[in-house]
Amino acid sequence: MKYSKLVQLSLAIAAIVLSIACTPSKNANTGVANTNMAMPEPTPDKAAIVAEITRIENDWPRVVKERDGAAVRRIEADDIFLISLNGAVGSKEQDVKDIEAGNVTFDSWDISELSVKVLDPDAAVATLLMTVKNGKNKLEDGRAEDISGYYRALDTFARRSGQWQIVASTVVKLTPEAVAALTPNAKATPQASATPIMKPSPKPSPTRRPPLPPTNQ
Repeated sequence: MKYSKLVQLSLAIAAIVLSIACTPSKNANTGVANTNMAMPEPTPDKAAIVAEITRIENDWPRVVKERDGAAVRRIEADDIFLISLNGAVGSKEQDVKDIEAGNVTFDSWDISELSVKVLDPDAAVATLLMTVKNGKNKLEDGRAEDISGYYRALDTFARRSGQWQIVASTVVKLTPEAVAALTPNAKATPQASATPIMKPSPKPSPTRRPPLPPTNQ
């Protein structure tokens, strides 16, 4: 009789152990069942990402015109890499200073040929064409530098804490040959007169948008 009860008890314990072994384990911190399978990467909402970055890029003329330094602080990363047309390395702090001071002015500033490539849910690259008419940049010595013309820009974006920010940016002024090859739509805005020969400025401003023309030695 005791032997029979011992067998029944052993069978019951075995059933409990087997039941526990067959139950998916849960992570102690998250409570999520561990299925020993790698979780797939989330699929980025490319349309939403493209729409947001397009909005940011198209807003730059307004930011400059209205001297919206708060927008620059929000959109540019603190550790941003900025390379201006003349090769100078800029900074977020200088960008904010130049824009709030109204150092850059223009009659028109159009953005076209904007293309956004989504790399993953938190990274993207944007390229665009900027057409600046009667653009001026105020130098430290008080002179106004002509920055009219066509520019290509390349911006690298990263999403940090839910906010898309520019982490790297560079611009290149188009040569006359490159301008001639532009599509009719890109050249819809009347082209500004050629930039006059400038004397080297005492200390070129690294303002990101639009960049300074190269100085002639």
